[in-house]
Amino acid sequence: MRRSHLLGLGFMTPAILLTLALFIIPVVLTGVFSFTNMSTSTGITGGAYEINPRSIRLMKDAGLREGLIGDLEENLYKIDAAGLAQVEKDFGKKLAEEMKGAYDGQTFKDRRELVRAIKDLKSRPRSSRDLNKAADLFQKSILNVRYDDESAFLNGLGNLGITLQDGEQAELTRFAYTGWVWTTENFSNMAAMPSTYRAAFNTVLYIAFTLTFNIVFGVFLAVATFYLPSAAASTFRTIWFLPRILPHVLYVILWKWFTWDTGFLSQVLEPFGVAPRNWMMDTEINAWVSIVLINGFVGASLGMILFSSAIKAIPSSMLYASEVDGASRLQQVRYIILPQLRWPIMFTSIYQTLSLLTSFDYIYLATDGGPGSSTTVWALYAFKTALNNYGGNLQYGFGAALALVLVGIGILASVLYLRLFDFKSMNAAPRIEQ
Repeated sequence: MRRSHLLGLGFMTPAILLTLALFIIPVVLTGVFSFTNMSTSTGITGGAYEINPRSIRLMKDAGLREGLIGDLEENLYKIDAAGLAQVEKDFGKKLAEEMKGAYDGQTFKDRRELVRAIKDLKSRPRSSRDLNKAADLFQKSILNVRYDDESAFLNGLGNLGITLQDGEQAELTRFAYTGWVWTTENFSNMAAMPSTYRAAFNTVLYIAFTLTFNIVFGVFLAVATFYLPSAAASTFRTIWFLPRILPHVLYVILWKWFTWDTGFLSQVLEPFGVAPRNWMMDTEINAWVSIVLINGFVGASLGMILFSSAIKAIPSSMLYASEVDGASRLQQVRYIILPQLRWPIMFTSIYQTLSLLTSFDYIYLATDGGPGSSTTVWALYAFKTALNNYGGNLQYGFGAALALVLVGIGILASVLYLRLFDFKSMNAAPRIEQ
């Protein structure tokens, strides 16, 4: 390998490492997590085995044998060494020895049955309160008891006299396991949930309207400033670029101040008989208009800069020749400027489509996906599912599955854009050189 090649590889190494660290590895990990049921309830490390009210409810829904579920819910009373030691400590050695000789290893279905058995002993407590207290020392239950592994869990069932029929062991351990497992249910659940389709529809609306606004308004600003004097054009572009360089929080606060029921818009319209209201969140349509405008002005400002640079690169001789031929401003725009903007329009469309697909910061700050979930797009839906769930159980696996779908859609959208703009012909050598 030549030294120049090594030098080029050295310059490329930081970019390759950043690509791996910031794109390839996160995408691979997202794909891995999407095939798990990781959540705050399962954790991200190994799990344990525990029967709790939630797992009991899931077993009932799955149709497990009622007798087994009843045994799991019952509190049993078993005479064992631990209970006898506590009896000796609380009620004396004589009662403990008498209970051991009479009932050691026996299991009683409920406290009443054990209390009756204790009453038959000579050294029994005299008060009902003490009898119940002595019986409670032998209470055993599988509910809410955490076992570190499957064998300890099955031994716990056996110690309580709970017998399992054929096939019940695998089902019971599956419901009792609290850790994460490999699964494809995230994708089937995604296809079955109405909220998924609502988020997908919102995303299509969001990209379609915002991208159209960005491109059309960006081209309009670029063309309008092109025909202005240089100083005025520079000032105008600087003003329009402010939304992009402002911090997102400050930019959205300005919009909220503009649309609040006590904000600028309500104050201006109130003298004309229009009642004050929150113009951003009053209706779903108002929320969508606000979201498109908030994102649109930011996107259009970037488009304006790119399109303005592209227009300035057009040879002035072409424009002068068109003026000599009697072309109007509109004809110059249609036949000279717009055809020259094919490359920047393609780049802006691809870049902003991918950006709008994966970004939700302005929506999150402005409407938080509301009113209701009317402006919740796919990326915000994935974020709330995985990292900001009001229910408290963050579903990392399901959120990763939602994010993985976005990655696939982004790749597909890029391929479609390259075909739509005929990237090969745009990148081909000029015909005079062919």
